[in-house]
Amino acid sequence: MNSNLSLHSLNQSFHWRNRSGSLRRLSEEQRQHFNEQGFLVIPDAFDPSALQPLIRDLDAAEEGVDAFLRTQPDGKLFIARADDITFTTHLVTRSERAREFTHSAFFQDTVYDLMGEDVRLYWDQAVYKKPETDQPFPWHQDNGYTFVEPQQYLTCWVALTEATVESGCPWVVPGVHLNGTLRHEMTDLGWECFSDPPRQAVAAPVPAGGVVVFSSLTPHKTGPNLTSDHVRKAYIIQFAPEGAALIQDQGGGTNRSLCNVPERQYWILKGGLPVSD
Repeated sequence: MNSNLSLHSLNQSFHWRNRSGSLRRLSEEQRQHFNEQGFLVIPDAFDPSALQPLIRDLDAAEEGVDAFLRTQPDGKLFIARADDITFTTHLVTRSERAREFTHSAFFQDTVYDLMGEDVRLYWDQAVYKKPETDQPFPWHQDNGYTFVEPQQYLTCWVALTEATVESGCPWVVPGVHLNGTLRHEMTDLGWECFSDPPRQAVAAPVPAGGVVVFSSLTPHKTGPNLTSDHVRKAYIIQFAPEGAALIQDQGGGTNRSLCNVPERQYWILKGGLPVSD
């Protein structure tokens, strides 16, 4: 472990597990890169034109979130800011297109190749970063926001519009995922595991329809959107193994709740077979 990194208090005995066995979509080289570096960039996962009906659903939901934020003090709620950056969660509970999208063959194959045979949807949210948003999103791990056990689950960052360095694409720090969950501190912009990366950071720009696949333990951030007229739209879909549980520290003890809420944490693969609604 890097001596400059501190572990999360609940991260007591982490060991990264490589997925092995047959492959359905990825190459062995891609899987090895994911295991060693903690991320993959797949620029042509989806046809951008085929995403338009989904984007219309997400746009409608996001407009409601942005309107709500404008009613809040200073236009802010937690880490969301009106006309700046919005987080629209649990879209699968209100959009049939979003629900169908999470069952796409791309995700079913990718989770099989990187996770295993029994996988559920864990979380979904659209994140829209508006033009001239000059603040980056801090370095963090997804498991630093809510601690899930097993700690390694999968995040698929789907670019609904082109994500360039200028418009706020993801950046990742390779290799640090092998340490498990790091200690995070709350900042004005969100949870942060470090301000200066312990290793060289890598930009991961993707065209519309591209996906950045990374571990829940891969430190990542997104840069500011410095464009004047481009809303950087991303749909973030996360998958966890069956039996995964949210662990909450409650003053000397811990509370464990399974990640199996039926309406939004449903099966993606069961016994290696795709599950559809």
